[in-house]
Amino acid sequence: MTDNKRVTNKQILDKINDLKVGEEGLNLLAIKIVSRMVKLKSMEDWFDHVNRSEIAGSVAYQDLDLTEEENALGEAAKLMTLMEMFKEEEQYEKCAIIKGRMAQVNKILKRGKK
Repeated sequence: MTDNKRVTNKQILDKINDLKVGEEGLNLLAIKIVSRMVKLKSMEDWFDHVNRSEIAGSVAYQDLDLTEEENALGEAAKLMTLMEMFKEEEQYEKCAIIKGRMAQVNKILKRGKK
């Protein structure tokens, strides 16, 4: 049961019964599992919140000293990825918005080539 194959609920219950933990032990185990899951979820939420903050973003890219052209290239890559995603989902309104932003990015890139 330790390999990464799917395990049925019956297999799990059979394994627990084999351990002879009893109802009290099972309740204690359940409480510990839920407690750890809540802690992990709280840590994950905190980490996501911190990473999305403006301060985290500015600190992460502060040392790179990217030029306007390099920033535009990164934005273009992101926009092209989103465009393909929205095309597949047939969300054409979003594609139109991205197309407008892509035109602005292309102007920056053309300026950089001169």
